[in-house]
Order: sequence, then C-alpha cells, then structure tokens
Amino acid sequence: MDDAVTHEQIIEQGNVMYRRPDALSDAWTHYCPGCTHGIIHRLIAEAIDELAIRDRTILVAPVGCSVLMYHYFDVDAVEAAHGRAPAMAAGLKRTQPDKIVFTYQGDGDLASIGAAEILHAANRGENITVFFVNNTVYGMTSGQMAPTTLPGQVTTSTPTGRDVALHGHPMRMAEIIAGLPGASYVVRRSVHDARTIRQTKKAVLTALQAQITGLGLSMVEILSSCPTNWHMAPADALAWVRDVMMPYYPLGDFKVLDAVKRVG
Repeated sequence: MDDAVTHEQIIEQGNVMYRRPDALSDAWTHYCPGCTHGIIHRLIAEAIDELAIRDRTILVAPVGCSVLMYHYFDVDAVEAAHGRAPAMAAGLKRTQPDKIVFTYQGDGDLASIGAAEILHAANRGENITVFFVNNTVYGMTSGQMAPTTLPGQVTTSTPTGRDVALHGHPMRMAEIIAGLPGASYVVRRSVHDARTIRQTKKAVLTALQAQITGLGLSMVEILSSCPTNWHMAPADALAWVRDVMMPYYPLGDFKVLDAVKRVG
C-alpha cells in the first residue's frame, strides 16, 4: 500500500506507545501464557538501554524455565551449569572488571542446587548483579516442590501439600543474602500489577548501578507467577502472588548500603 505509514514515520510523529528495547532481540519466547518472565526480561532490557551498557553487558543464563534466555537478549551471554551462575559470573567479572555481569536465576537454580554459589558469592562481595525469580516451584520440570514452595502448597512432588515437619520451611533468600557482609543491595519486588512492575523496574536499575559503582553483590528477588504449574488462569495466578505469596515473602528492602542510596 502506497499510503501505508512506516515504522520510522510513526516514530518521527511521536505516536509510539510501545517499542522493543534494543537489549531485547526480535525473537518469540517459549514461555507459557501468563508467565511473568517476559515482563521481567523487558524491565532488565529497559534498564540496560537506559544505562547505555548494552555493549559491555554479559548475561549468565541459568538452567530452568529461562534456560534459553540468551536468545531473547541482544547482549553477550553464556550458559551456566545448573546453579552455577554466580560462580561463572564471578569469574567473568574478575577477569573482565569493566563488564557488567548479571545472572538470572529461578528458585530451584539459585536456592537449591546453587545455594552454595550464591551464598559464597555474596559473602565474598563479588561485584555482580543477581535477578532471582521466585515462583515457588520447579517450573521447567513439571512443577515439583522447590526450596521456596509455601507451607501446604500442592506440587507434583507434594500432592498433599508441603509439610514443614517433613520438608522443612520455605527459604526466604533475600533475607538470607542480606545478612552477608559482601551484599550491597538486596530487595524483594513483584510484577503482579502495574505499581509493582514500576517498583521492580526501579530496583533493577539500582541493582545495576550498584555494580557499576563497584559496591559488591546486588540482588533483586522478584515474585513471579506460574499459571501452568499452579493450575490457574493467568489473572488468578497474579492474584495468588498478591494474596498468598506476599504474606510469606513480603516486598521490601532488606539491605541498602548508604552508597547505594546515593546512586539509586
């Protein structure tokens, strides 16, 4: 059509309502309908663009639902063995201190098989950024109990609900990491509505700025929905994050050094 308006003309006219961040590649994701990984990806990509660090950013991808995320970001990326992302990120940052290195990990990856890696990375004060996505289950492998599964929560491996007397208590990773001396910025956020999405975006920016300033390990735990493994409609899953997850995993700042406040 000769009179069709081009993408470039729309941008020139200032009528843009949405634009894919440059740090995101032009690719379809594999995530289930209603999954909030896509929202979190976008927030990280927007922060990378706004800080103008795309050409020196390295993503360390995990094993889990986001195992293929190196296809979705237009930045340098590596794939870590299950749970080993903090160890790989620490090595990359130490050998290339001018790079901005971040990990993106789920609860099974970070809080279970990778618990030693994240604890020691935080204790050493590795100058990396960790985005920890907590959806209370092993999402990729059919929804088994994770270290963050809530008391009484039904999963494929706890069909009668998590019994804390048998399985132990859910792990509040933000609170644990905040207690280690090498952590500079540790917060918990969510993406279940517009307000929490905006708050999470600010936290993502602050976490990356803490690394740029060289303040030590920064971590943003993000409560995320998993409609498929929770057996819920997407809207119901978002409500479940608000009504069920947040009472056990309260949003908030658990450690913010004064130096971080000055750059955040």
